[in-house]
Amino acid sequence: MNNRYVIIGGVAAGATAAARLRRQDEEAEITLVEKGPYVSFANCGLPYFIGGDIKRRSKLLLQTPEGFWSRYRVQVLLNTEAVEIDRAGRRVRVQSGEGERWLNYDKLLLAQGGRPVVPPNIAGLGREGVFTLWTIPDMDKIDRYIKQRQPQSAVVVGGGFIGLEMVEALRARGLDVSLVELAPWPMITLDSEFGARIVQTLRQHGVSVYMEKSLQSLGPATAVLSDGTELAADLVILSIGVRPNLELAQNSGLKMGDRGGLWVDEYLCTSDPDIYAAGDMIEIVHRVGQEKTRIPLAGPANRQGRIAAMNMAGGQEVYRGGLGTSVVKIFDITVASTGLSEKAAQGMGKDVVGILLVKDNQVSYYPGGEPLMVKLVVDRSSHRILGAQALGKLGVDKRIDAIAAALMGKLTLEDLAETDFAYAPPYNSGNDPLNMAAYAGLNHLSGYSVQLSPQQARELKESGAAVVLDVRTALETSDGYWAGSILIPADELRHRMEELPRDRAIVIVSKDGYLGHVVARQLRQHGFPNGGYVGGGWFALEALLENQEIIRA
Repeated sequence: MNNRYVIIGGVAAGATAAARLRRQDEEAEITLVEKGPYVSFANCGLPYFIGGDIKRRSKLLLQTPEGFWSRYRVQVLLNTEAVEIDRAGRRVRVQSGEGERWLNYDKLLLAQGGRPVVPPNIAGLGREGVFTLWTIPDMDKIDRYIKQRQPQSAVVVGGGFIGLEMVEALRARGLDVSLVELAPWPMITLDSEFGARIVQTLRQHGVSVYMEKSLQSLGPATAVLSDGTELAADLVILSIGVRPNLELAQNSGLKMGDRGGLWVDEYLCTSDPDIYAAGDMIEIVHRVGQEKTRIPLAGPANRQGRIAAMNMAGGQEVYRGGLGTSVVKIFDITVASTGLSEKAAQGMGKDVVGILLVKDNQVSYYPGGEPLMVKLVVDRSSHRILGAQALGKLGVDKRIDAIAAALMGKLTLEDLAETDFAYAPPYNSGNDPLNMAAYAGLNHLSGYSVQLSPQQARELKESGAAVVLDVRTALETSDGYWAGSILIPADELRHRMEELPRDRAIVIVSKDGYLGHVVARQLRQHGFPNGGYVGGGWFALEALLENQEIIRA
């Protein structure tokens, strides 16, 4: 008898698994059960359709039931919900508008993904104009509401991927937008230097940003925050988080993980040997942290669907975990990360150092270059790279992808310093920003040139243990400098060293950090206390300072 495979859930993991199973077994009976009206769609593209970047809705529909049948001979049941698994009898009970029936299986794949979190007990949540964005019908409702009702104001609750993409999309549709986030900065998985730059970018593009506040209640056209702030809110997008769809698995007695997801082994098999799982609903191993976690991203879901299908068909391929590599566009900047942040690594008890660098994405003499901020998270003793973050207008994604490969290979700072990156003036410098970040890391760890994070610099200044020396030019400091700083351009320093104290450490601020390193070496050789330079210079520091801390001409 032919093998019988049932897949519950489409989109990324489920659709990928169905196609892979057919390539493994031409004679198998494959049935895909999807609760919604679409089997495979580009859910990552939904905000871009609302914002107008994607013009044709049909572009988001990646496959249809008819397409699946003609190409793969996969039977797709849309608008059909799996409500019960009879593990002993190896069958699934499904319900649709046509009634209910049982589907028999030899192997079953759960790929039910997740759903947006909707906070309970918020007064007015049922009012008109309140949406989540997760599916094509969600997108259609938002697009139709904007066209028909022509709202003037919007509040987006939650500063994750979808929240930030929707902020931009709604601004593109002409709305006044406010972002509300409970955490100290958007994209809380990033470190504060990057969160501060994201907030700065949002405000530069006309977005009102409310951090460390939550949504308290909704009126007919208003949103009230936890501190009493009242915002205009003709339209509200809830983007607070994603909860895995686990009810079917829980009711079937499958083992749950410790991080809120479904437990699977290295073969993506659940506690039942005939049931596999993939995608947003499962817990996986973080390739760097080696802890179980949930990584609800499309890339890992696709790979998991592929591997699960191979193992359902008799293979023994191990899924070794994920890195959480991600990228997001926020107006005119790109922000990306991979591996562990400094904060996450410290939370795991790891002794790490964060190295921050700002450098143009290409040579300065070729037109069109833009500052690129890169942070490496490095194990202090082994120098192994554990993660990275990057932000800028150009070249961000390729640097993070390079570090993702470095993480897979367990490379060190020494390895990164010696890596040959492609160079031509329109694309790069002779020393790639990643080379330079590795040099800075090695200099810091050896004590040759100590780098301070913007937070460390602030702590030293506020404690009185250090003075701040700003070595930028007069033209550069005319745009703003840290209150209380000593202003001496680097090229004048050798003739003005008597203006510096010798009884306190000196924190050096330069435009992007590099000249700060040069001056730090100079002062050290003249016997000044070894304070250090601010990594990323004024580019990184300015976004973290309050307005009252900055003196502007």
